[in-house]
Amino acid sequence: MRLALRLGRRGVGTTHPNPRVGAVVLRGGEVIATGFHARAGEAHAEARALESAGSRSRGATLVVSLEPCAHHGRTPPCAHAIVRAGVRRVVIGMRDPNPLVDGRGIDHLRREGVEVVVGLLESSCLALNPPYLKQLATGLPRVTLKAMLSLDGRMASESGESRGLGGEAEQRLCHRLRAEHDAVLIGVGTLLADDPLLTVRLARGQNPLRVVLDSTLRTPLRSRLIESSAEAPVAIATVSRDSVRTQAIEARGAHVWTFDPGVDGRVPLLPLLSRLAEEGRYALLVEGGAAAHTSFLRESLVDRVAIGIAPIILGGSRSPLLAGDLGRARLADGIAVSDLRARRVGCDVWLEGEIRSNGAGNV
Repeated sequence: MRLALRLGRRGVGTTHPNPRVGAVVLRGGEVIATGFHARAGEAHAEARALESAGSRSRGATLVVSLEPCAHHGRTPPCAHAIVRAGVRRVVIGMRDPNPLVDGRGIDHLRREGVEVVVGLLESSCLALNPPYLKQLATGLPRVTLKAMLSLDGRMASESGESRGLGGEAEQRLCHRLRAEHDAVLIGVGTLLADDPLLTVRLARGQNPLRVVLDSTLRTPLRSRLIESSAEAPVAIATVSRDSVRTQAIEARGAHVWTFDPGVDGRVPLLPLLSRLAEEGRYALLVEGGAAAHTSFLRESLVDRVAIGIAPIILGGSRSPLLAGDLGRARLADGIAVSDLRARRVGCDVWLEGEIRSNGAGNV
């Protein structure tokens, strides 16, 4: 099962909206074939492993991190393929809570006389698919807030410089983080200040959907983001009804998503997250800036934080991590980060942790 989990991780950043799954075929205690789900529309992990094993699957044991499906989707049902292959025993890490599956695969296998064991390394299997499980539980993507800070908590110098704040090793890590997410989001202030690309260049993986919070459609048509829309998709989230500006942006290949204003007159975050989930984008990386960070934290929409700290003190009053009050006046009301992990990345320190105190919205 640990091998199946390692295989499943190879699908991080490429399987959306499908879950990450790994599978192993055993015979006489020996691994004879493996498989993992690489991307939506392609063969599932079980099908790939069984195809690789061929006739050796008959009488074998299949170990799979997630319950095999029993319904026809973009690919045939895996539970049926397992039965046809003559597999004697199936060991499943966790039941799939997807209403299309949710026990149906297990039931089909047992009806066909296949021995089924469920729950091996279940907690590890759950940890393989947090975005998939968050979307099933809430209809929303899993949100990671990412920032790069100086020792005194600044995201840029007093003159506005932010590129190069982290060292080379941390920059590569940040690009891997982008590749692991289905969408990356910034506010229009960050776009105007930094003109970022937000693509994956220093790591292997596909580019995420790039989202800009831009209530008044200030995104420049000559920005690197818009000019690279053929390379990676772009969505401008707005409340503006300026049809001329919208048409000009869309003519350059970007999408404009128009929402009814929130109570503050800006893009409402919950409808935006719902739209992302509907588009099959279950993992969102919020890269900044401070206004975006503050809004997501204030509305208790962040599931995970990933923060790099560079060994430099910048001073000044510009570019703090947050841009305002979170509405938590007392120390006891602070947003608690659990399972915090710290490690060295080159000359920098990298912190990652889970936010579990925001209620049912966090999975």
